Amino acid sequence: MIAVRNFTFSYPQAREPALKDIDWVIPDGQFVLVAGPSGSGKSTLLRSLNGLIPHFSGGSLSGNITVDDVDTVLAGPRLLSRIVGFVAQDPEAQAVLDQVEGEIAFALENAAISPTEMRVRVEETLDLLGLTPLRSRSLSTLSGGERQRLAIAAALALRPHILVLDEPTSQLDPQSAEDVLRALVRLNEDLGLTIVLAEHRLERIARYADRLTWLEDGRIVADGPVRTVLAQINAGPPIVQLGRALGWQPLPLTVKEGKSFAEDIPVPQTLEVETSAVPGPPLLEVNGLRFAYNGQQTLRDIDLSIGAGEAVALVGRNGAGKSTLLKCIVGLLRPQSGDIQVSGQSVRNRPVADICRDVGYLPQNPDDLLFAETVIDELRVTLQNHHLPESSADLDSLLRRLKLTGVDASYPRDLSVGQRQRVALGAVTVTRPRLLLLDEPTRGLDAATKASLVAVWRDWLAEGAAILLVTHDVELVAMIADRTIMLSGGEIIAAGTTRDVLTSSPHFAPQIARLFPNSGWITPADVLKHIQP
Repeated sequence: MIAVRNFTFSYPQAREPALKDIDWVIPDGQFVLVAGPSGSGKSTLLRSLNGLIPHFSGGSLSGNITVDDVDTVLAGPRLLSRIVGFVAQDPEAQAVLDQVEGEIAFALENAAISPTEMRVRVEETLDLLGLTPLRSRSLSTLSGGERQRLAIAAALALRPHILVLDEPTSQLDPQSAEDVLRALVRLNEDLGLTIVLAEHRLERIARYADRLTWLEDGRIVADGPVRTVLAQINAGPPIVQLGRALGWQPLPLTVKEGKSFAEDIPVPQTLEVETSAVPGPPLLEVNGLRFAYNGQQTLRDIDLSIGAGEAVALVGRNGAGKSTLLKCIVGLLRPQSGDIQVSGQSVRNRPVADICRDVGYLPQNPDDLLFAETVIDELRVTLQNHHLPESSADLDSLLRRLKLTGVDASYPRDLSVGQRQRVALGAVTVTRPRLLLLDEPTRGLDAATKASLVAVWRDWLAEGAAILLVTHDVELVAMIADRTIMLSGGEIIAAGTTRDVLTSSPHFAPQIARLFPNSGWITPADVLKHIQP
């Protein structure tokens, strides 16, 4: 179905190729997972399959790619759109219309599908992705996860031979991600649809894929059965990391497979938990907050407090009100009632620019913060807007900590989503605000980059900053959060230590918590510390 032969590609004015000597053959009906570090070429490879590279991006190439016996360079995106359904890394940029049902029907109308057939296909895809209750909604009212499911539905409506998805679960809560992945598995198994999917959160997808292709620096460095490749590389989901450390064979990919190994590890009757540092004075206090979109209540009586040196995670299903809460704190939305105080000062009637002197806000879409011509200029613009001299910040050190030194002179919007996310994070933290509001900050980041980012955050926390983190990545929550707050329907339904909150919910429990129930362990480090003191 897909044949890539000796393919090398360079973006215009790039210092080196984004893809180098790629040889890759995918049989019809296979489910292939593409993974690797941020910026390794995954999105470039996927965009080569539907003709966006080179027809949209420009650039130079050698070698060739055929998809269902169609040459992607000769045919181009117009013809390939009938063969390859494509879901981009950034679903916000993929939408054309402003209504859910119309967005799904748009491609069918352009393909001259009959009205009767169109209605059938629209109903099928709405039901498949759980979008039927949202069919009349405006896209501007959808959460990031809902927009991601809509992008998948729009791609499926044309019934392509191949479905290519670039991080389709990056903005989905665990249950919604599971629903989408099971839908893809049904398409693959029942219809024989060939699926190529790039993803960083391997714990979600490893069990479903037939094959794993691992990229580094634009090259395929490992390719084969998922279990075999994960045994070769220094990456993988928590259960794989634990299995690799303890020499489990065969390497387990799921909690079910890991249960037989876990039985040999005695679980302590009482868990020794390290005492967290006592947080400092409150940097954020929210009392009785209520907010409604067009009369529909989105936040109800929210009360929370975060002290200096404390990291608090905000979790919940898509549409629970998490991003709305952050926007209220930073002044982008005006609540109906309640009070918000940052460092003891109310944000009521304060301009957003004034609030952002004390608060660093990273939105879900990093492109909202990117304006300059180069990465280094993005940091300089923030300093200039706050009337701070460049000497007040060590820009080189920040770029190094964010792993952006090699792209400091690059145009930010030409970077991968993971790299753009880090540039945006640098732009909001270069002034060293004491309170950080981070909305899905690890979207598009591989495990190694995520771990290095967590180390940076820990440094900031040790220096007295506070972090309010909105994320669907429960493994990230287990790594960094002191406390976790769970939202549902705009209300706080659970709040407490991260161990207590995550282990009390089957949907939000990390892999290790599900492997060792009632143990209190939530990370591989918890287990290894117990058996290898």
